[in-house]
Amino acid sequence: MRFYTEEDIQAFDTVRFLHIKTAKAGHLFTITLARPEKRNAFTPTMAEEITYALAYAHYQTDIRCVILKAEGPVFCAGADLNAFHDPSANTVNELLPRIHEEARMGDAFIELLKPCIAQVEGPVLAGGFLMICGCTFVFSVPEATFSLPEVKRGIWPMQVMASLARIVPQRKILEMSITGKPYSATEAVEMGLVTHLADKEVIEVQVNALASLICNSAPLAIQSGMRSLQELKHIPQNEQHTFLKSELDKLLQTADAKEGALAFKEKREAVWKGK
Repeated sequence: MRFYTEEDIQAFDTVRFLHIKTAKAGHLFTITLARPEKRNAFTPTMAEEITYALAYAHYQTDIRCVILKAEGPVFCAGADLNAFHDPSANTVNELLPRIHEEARMGDAFIELLKPCIAQVEGPVLAGGFLMICGCTFVFSVPEATFSLPEVKRGIWPMQVMASLARIVPQRKILEMSITGKPYSATEAVEMGLVTHLADKEVIEVQVNALASLICNSAPLAIQSGMRSLQELKHIPQNEQHTFLKSELDKLLQTADAKEGALAFKEKREAVWKGK
């Protein structure tokens, strides 16, 4: 990853986060936005903390799935503009390793290369879209709303456009950005922003069920497939099948592919090594 190296994440256990919480259970890693008193609006430091946690999940081979959730009634209100414009309003986390580039969460989620599930139980505004657009799956309660209100403050959701462009049509991006109006969770499903609707009483159960399914699947194959899909857009159309065949050939030589074939033959669960 461009933001933190594998060496940087060796200090993970010594870091005490100011604005997020993390937990690891088996192959599952959970990141919780924990600034509810500010509606989980992220400061430069909070953005670095999220990026560092994603880097840790990326480099830790035993982590196979990430869940992103939030404390409080609002999932994320976007960037804390005061903290971005006034350095004195941003509390620096001295325990966090120095980031190598300015934190850009849209890029950080792209570089995770592991399935990430957002558990949305409240409104998502502005820069919060960088997170949910970066997740592989987005579960939302029906009551949640989604909006880009930047234009009402004289600005524009610039970086969010890059994340949204992979999901919704250009005209929809313009509509959302120009009007600044809130969209319901049902409308978010229709535009592909949300992948699953779940009532508040069962959303955590459903998220954990999908996470468990992911953790039982071949991790190296998933990572290879996600990376190949990202690279596909940079390859001419008449070369895409050749590229994908070469990626499959590489996978077939891995220990996991051989274990998968053997487990199928022996009618048992595969034991994945990520190799």
